[in-house]
Amino acid sequence: MKPAPTAYARTYARARRHARTLADNYMSHTSIGDPQLDPVMEELASMPPHDLHRFIEAGIERQSDILRKAPRSLRNFFANLEEPEWLDYDAFRPGIRAFHTNADLMLVAFVAGVLVEGFSTLIAKSFNMTGRVAHTKRRLQQNNRQLMEIFYPGGLQRDGDGWKLSTRVRFVHCRIRTLLAQSDEWDADAWGTPISAAHLGLAIAVFSKRLLDYSKKVGATYGRDQEDSVMAVWRYAGYLMGIPESILYRNAEEAESIYTIGFLCEPPPTQDSVDMANALIKSIPSVADITDPVEQKKTTALAYKLSRALIGKTRADQFQYPWTLTFGALFLFRIKQRFQRALRNTQLVRSGNFTQMLQISVYDEGGLSYRMPDSVRASQSSDW
Repeated sequence: MKPAPTAYARTYARARRHARTLADNYMSHTSIGDPQLDPVMEELASMPPHDLHRFIEAGIERQSDILRKAPRSLRNFFANLEEPEWLDYDAFRPGIRAFHTNADLMLVAFVAGVLVEGFSTLIAKSFNMTGRVAHTKRRLQQNNRQLMEIFYPGGLQRDGDGWKLSTRVRFVHCRIRTLLAQSDEWDADAWGTPISAAHLGLAIAVFSKRLLDYSKKVGATYGRDQEDSVMAVWRYAGYLMGIPESILYRNAEEAESIYTIGFLCEPPPTQDSVDMANALIKSIPSVADITDPVEQKKTTALAYKLSRALIGKTRADQFQYPWTLTFGALFLFRIKQRFQRALRNTQLVRSGNFTQMLQISVYDEGGLSYRMPDSVRASQSSDW
């Protein structure tokens, strides 16, 4: 095992006292990215962007005539993609039904709790260093779309958009990882590998288990089979995103263990986390297409209130959130949501949720884009 990155020195020692084996496993993954795809993307680093995008699209969309012209390493990568032995598509069905019934509440939990909390780790440094904070609205819309597509019936089948988007995310992460590793700004001795497997393993555990926990706090309800199914959907999405199985949870209990030990290992949130978390909250009105200044202010205030109530006072203060009273906030929000649901039948709720998710997700006219960043700085990169 490599020495721990220096930024983790104190917190790692504390985490080992709590759970030595889990802490060691988490820390070993801070120096790992994507063992299968990273070498391929490093080999293709100097390829003209147009060709790189074309070959990635050909692999994901199964355009064999174009893919056969790609470098052997990329062809082999796609040829060797296999479904894991544990994959069970039927296990996704209860979670898909639960998502479409609770999508609006899961979205609140996803944005105000899950995504914000995910940026409390050093992964925020990777994103902030690229200057992507200025593109938070589009990033949030992309996250919303992936969330919707992986919970769409058949979305994680080989030709489903959930499969394609998750695999695209894997390529984007590898591309950014390569660009950052090649830059003079990234300090690997201090921070480990950019967008490390540790951070992604923690993130997928938060996206799944925390999403369930937080969405229940704002009014969602699930049966046990539905909760297990939601975990199964996210587990396979994480697998598609290239998270090594050595840091990919198998069930809800493992997911909770991974993010618990991960947060213990992680140093306190830096200014990068502060910038990313606040940019995310402040982008909500524009994503929801709210243009009236008064309504924008009300929506942002509510988002801060709910986020503070979900992630807790300590994390919210670390993020330098504006102070707001949260006593009873979740209870009142939960009661309001359940009252509104009582006035509508389940089919209308699902239809409205689906329409809402479509409206706040990115759907480009040309279909899925497989463009990759071609510069470590977003301001210097072509659109992607």
